[in-house]
Amino acid sequence: MRRILTSLAGALVLLAMTIAPGHAITGNYVPDDEHPFVGLVAFYDEEGEFTGRCSGSLLSPSVFLTAGHCTDGADTAVIWFQQDAGADYNTETGEPASSGYPDGCAEGTLGTLCATSDELYNWGFDDFASFPDTKDLGLVILDQPIYLEEYGQLAEVGMLDALATQRGLQNLTVTASGYGLSYSSPVGVESFRSRLMAQGKITNLNSQNNAGFNVQTVGNGKGKGGTCSGDSGGPIFLGGYESNLIVAVTSFGLNSYCRGIDFAYRVDTAAAQQWILDTVAASSVPEEAELIVIG
Repeated sequence: MRRILTSLAGALVLLAMTIAPGHAITGNYVPDDEHPFVGLVAFYDEEGEFTGRCSGSLLSPSVFLTAGHCTDGADTAVIWFQQDAGADYNTETGEPASSGYPDGCAEGTLGTLCATSDELYNWGFDDFASFPDTKDLGLVILDQPIYLEEYGQLAEVGMLDALATQRGLQNLTVTASGYGLSYSSPVGVESFRSRLMAQGKITNLNSQNNAGFNVQTVGNGKGKGGTCSGDSGGPIFLGGYESNLIVAVTSFGLNSYCRGIDFAYRVDTAAAQQWILDTVAASSVPEEAELIVIG
C-alpha cells in the first residue's frame, strides 16, 4: 500500500486534490543492499486472508516500524528481509516465491530472514479523518527476533525543522527504501517486490498538507526517484544511500500513478517517539524500548 487519499476527496475539496496511501520506489532507483533491516510485510485478517503489503524497518530485533494504515484492521503479519523477497512470485499460478512470499517463511529462514507476528499496533490512523495529523505510524512486534549488526535509528526530535532553518529545504536530500511498485499507469504496473531505494529532496514541512506532521518530498529530476504502492511504512532516511537515520515513514501521495510529490509521516517529533517507546515498553518485548536508538 501507499495511500492515495481518495477517501478524503470530499473533506479535502478545498485542497483541490486527491490524496492516496503510500506506494513503491519509482524513477531512478537502485537495489537496496545497504539496509538489511528494511523488510516487506504482508498482513492478514483473523481468517488468514491476505489484506495488503507494505514496507517497514526494524528499530531493534523485534520492533518493526511501519505505517498505521498498514496495521489498521490486520490481525497477523509475515515479514521478509531478503532484498528480492518476492521477486520470483508467480502471480499467474500463485506459486510462492523462493522466500515463501506471500504464503509464509521459506524453510530455514524463520528467525533469520523472515518472521511472523500476531502483535500489531496502530497509533491512531483513522482513514485520514484527522488529516494532516494522521498519526500514520504502526508497529509490528516480531515473534522471532532478527539479530543484525545494525538497525534503523530515529532522528532526534525536531531535526528536520532545525536543518530546514539552518540550510534551506533545497539542501535536504532524503533516501526512500521499500518494496512497492516501480511503475504504475492506466495500462499496467511494474512490481519487482524487491527492496529498492531512491533519492529525493524535501520541499515542504509546513504547508496545509504537512503542518509539521508530514514531510513533502519530490523525486523528479536526474538521478531522483519517489514512492508508490507497497512502499507505505518504508523509511525515509535523511541523507544518501548509506544513511540509517529515519526522519519519516512513507504515508501517502497525490497521484494514483505515483508521479509527482510524496508525503511521509514524521518520526522526529516528541509525540511520535513517545508513542513508539511507550508502545514497546507495554508490549511483549518491553526490554527492547531501551535498544531503540535516537539520533
